[in-house]
Amino acid sequence: MRIALPAMIDPAAVANRDPAAAIVDLGGETMGTTWHVRLAAPRGFDAATVQIAIEARLDGIVAEMSHWEPASLLSRFNRAAGGQWCALPPDFATVMAQGLTIAGITDGAFDPAIGLVVDLWGFGPRSVATPPTPVDIEAALARSGWRRLAFDAGTRRLRQPGGLSLDLSGIAKGHAVDAVTDLLHARGIRHALIEIGGELAGRGLRPDGEPWWVDLEVPPIADLPSLRIALHGLSVATSGNYRRGEHTIDSRTGRAATGGIISASVIHSSTLVADAWATALTVLGAEKGTTLAGRMGIAARIITHDDVGIREMITAPLAAMLAD
Repeated sequence: MRIALPAMIDPAAVANRDPAAAIVDLGGETMGTTWHVRLAAPRGFDAATVQIAIEARLDGIVAEMSHWEPASLLSRFNRAAGGQWCALPPDFATVMAQGLTIAGITDGAFDPAIGLVVDLWGFGPRSVATPPTPVDIEAALARSGWRRLAFDAGTRRLRQPGGLSLDLSGIAKGHAVDAVTDLLHARGIRHALIEIGGELAGRGLRPDGEPWWVDLEVPPIADLPSLRIALHGLSVATSGNYRRGEHTIDSRTGRAATGGIISASVIHSSTLVADAWATALTVLGAEKGTTLAGRMGIAARIITHDDVGIREMITAPLAAMLAD
């Protein structure tokens, strides 16, 4: 068993930990998956009130950024006329700002503007009977891509260049985890583990003083030692093709990513950032992904299957977290 630890322990988390606090579990459904919160309940905690608040927060994010809801703000943007500027609420603007930044760093390996291509392959709200033709793919790519977008961060406005379709499924879940984390903190809940569809954030400590321990899943075909992470002020997101098949689209080719990665896990203080980078690494491939992530200070574990066999690659920032 390998253990990954954060660089530091938050003194405030240690000071306000209540050893007698009860651990409470909350959960439900959102974004086509499930959400779960495990928390150390502070005095006066009311589970029903917090449950309702979380559900409302998540419903608001879905109403803004769902690729599947025709009435969502994202869907309305996708239908907007070319040249139209759309005002974005804070959540949407945050996701776009971060998404475009990561798109630039990764040269489009993560791209929030490939909704047309995603739909072609049947990974959007509508299923397809046959794979798209090369002509269809090239036509969709011509109308897609983050470089076609204009975003004014100061006024939170996004310009529809015409025919472009956003798909934020590779980043919105991560933002939702962060949003729930912030909501709990604002309500005085400082010690919690938050999970949506496999993306996790841990804050504070368990009542017994332990961090929120999470084991990274190892794909069934990989015989690798387990890796346990202390999620104390950290988040982890994983992109993998071993459960749903090759569903990660390379935004540069319009086809399934061919870098041989079967699982990419990213540890970061922001779940949004971890979510987007996990997708980017899957597209970049093991060598390029590991090099870029290391240069950008991204802690990641990449599992790849190639001619050499099953390999695990760990970036230097994650290696520095591993306990001796």
